Amino acid sequence: MMRYSGEWMQKWDDRILEVLEEEGPRGVGYIDEHPAIRSSHSTVSRRLKDLAAHGLVSERGNGVYMITEKGKAYLNEEYDAEHEVYLDSESEIGSDSGDTNTVS
Repeated sequence: MMRYSGEWMQKWDDRILEVLEEEGPRGVGYIDEHPAIRSSHSTVSRRLKDLAAHGLVSERGNGVYMITEKGKAYLNEEYDAEHEVYLDSESEIGSDSGDTNTVS
């Protein structure tokens, strides 16, 4: 699996997106205690704010977040989070230059 992560992304971001995709909108407290995450409340909160700033999640209010279409496309290897563009099967960012960032 090859996802096109942004340089701004951190190790928990993919797991957070996966939890939101699998389980639907959730609050920070639920996510930080999820077995796939188990990180501090402040770390998860910071990551969600960063993911929201880049359009991969959206806040629904009261600290509840949901994954966006961009976030789903990123998980499905259809969105480049660094360049903030959707990918198509004919042209992948960095396929010739070798300068893509990936998170596995």
